[in-house]
Amino acid sequence: MTAFKPFLRDLWALARPYWFSEERWPARGLLAVIVGMNLGLVYLSVLLNQWNNAFYNALQEKDYDTFVRQLLYFVLLVTAFIVIAVYRLYLRQMLEIRWRRWLTDRFLNDWLGRQAYYRLQFAEGATDNPDQRISDDARLFVNQTLIISLDLLSNVVTLISFFGILWGLSGTLTIPLGGMSIAVPGYMVWVALLYSIVGTWIAHRLGRPLVGINFQRQRYEADFRFALVRVRENAEGVALYRGEADELGSLRDRFAAIVANWRDVMRFTKRLTWFTAGFGQVANVFPVVVAAPRYFSGAIQLGGLMQTASAFGEVQGAMSWFVNAYSTLAEWKATVDRLTGFTATLARTGREGASGIAHERAPQPEVSLARVGVRLPDDRALVQPVDLALAPGESVLLSGPSGSGKSTVFRVLGGLWPYGEGRVSLPEGASFLFLPQKPYLPLGALRAVVAYPKAAEGIADDDIRRALADCGLGHLGRRLDEVQNWAQQLSPGEQQRIAFARALLYRPDWLFLDEATSALDPESESALYRLVKERLPDTTLVSIAHRASLAALHDRKLELRRGAEGSRLEEVAATPAA
Repeated sequence: MTAFKPFLRDLWALARPYWFSEERWPARGLLAVIVGMNLGLVYLSVLLNQWNNAFYNALQEKDYDTFVRQLLYFVLLVTAFIVIAVYRLYLRQMLEIRWRRWLTDRFLNDWLGRQAYYRLQFAEGATDNPDQRISDDARLFVNQTLIISLDLLSNVVTLISFFGILWGLSGTLTIPLGGMSIAVPGYMVWVALLYSIVGTWIAHRLGRPLVGINFQRQRYEADFRFALVRVRENAEGVALYRGEADELGSLRDRFAAIVANWRDVMRFTKRLTWFTAGFGQVANVFPVVVAAPRYFSGAIQLGGLMQTASAFGEVQGAMSWFVNAYSTLAEWKATVDRLTGFTATLARTGREGASGIAHERAPQPEVSLARVGVRLPDDRALVQPVDLALAPGESVLLSGPSGSGKSTVFRVLGGLWPYGEGRVSLPEGASFLFLPQKPYLPLGALRAVVAYPKAAEGIADDDIRRALADCGLGHLGRRLDEVQNWAQQLSPGEQQRIAFARALLYRPDWLFLDEATSALDPESESALYRLVKERLPDTTLVSIAHRASLAALHDRKLELRRGAEGSRLEEVAATPAA
């Protein structure tokens, strides 16, 4: 019970937002219809239970006319049962996809908001495989929550409905005890209750380890899938390094974890199935055996015996719901735990993103840093606090030795790095574009890749072709409609040229470049910088690089110099821009 309350709290925290969201009324309406259908199926089960009495009595008495009427009545009941069961499933699946769509959209917003998808990698106790949480775990949570909750409701209503029936059919059992006797009214109800309690206790003891095992199973499956994707995305690097043997060993190790975990699943599931299978089979004949004395004594007819057995099966089945659903409940508990951990990590990451280095838009022309100090996630100082102003129209080069914090400063300016203190102020109304060393190329048509992050529909094809040609990629102009994984089709240098083509199309007020030409030769690098200055004369350039040749292409030079308490940012004389 101690562990059950936190589970219910976590479950409600995950489920409640949807049922009180903007979609609450359609969702509640669908749920009400599905619940009504569930109740209708229980009512039909009661009618079928009563039918057992009349039908089998007709058989015992060889009453052909009643036998035929009962067969026709059975067809009517079964037809209604089938129709309701089909549409109950259909409407439940409709509610399931609506809920999953809403929940997935919420997770995506939280994951992509405040760059949480980026900051998760630095978070303490970071959630593994967030993609798997959003895709598989969200799907399993919605599916299992609806199935389990509706199934539980049906079993509760079934128990209430058949409790009275079984009590009336049971009669009173007289147990002789020495010179006296004990009368037990509704004895079949007490037998069903005892049978179910014992079965539930044993099932819980046997199946409890499955909760943790299922939690790990989902993690290992996601780890293996992610490793396969990594090999595919880095196919060229693996091939050039001849790293197939290493990758094969790594993949086999990850899959070995799946196999070991699956053996645990097999072992505990087998142990649980030994019990549940026997429990279910015994339940088929147990009520007949218990009720048989009243039948042989003449207290009830064959129809009464069959109706009693049917009612006992319904009551016992409802009471034993926990036994029959234990494996599903264990997987459900693991899914809720994983999503709860993911939600908590996203919330914590969002709070971290709101603290540390502050970012603001201010009515000023320059980019300014006020006492901005940069720290690592473990709180070690990386860059000492600095005051800095970058004026519009100038071109600035930030250099320094490897590991001094150049790229981290780039992330600070881009609002990605929360670790540190101070305030970054950006000009109000200005547009910014950041070009990292490895450009991001989304999947899709080439025109969408070049236009990113803008929508390709808003840019003329001729403008895209001109930008490509200016950046030395004129041969790609005829392939704008081609859909490829362009990150694997284009060389690193071509990808960096794509990034410069984006800058020409985007025309930002401020352009930040972090080793954005590292894959190009010096002549191509100089040509692209001159192109940007010529085509975007009003754009302010801020470059982060280590090549000395770039100094001549900038008006101002800043350098990070390592110190015992972090790197110091100093201004040095720069070669006049060419």
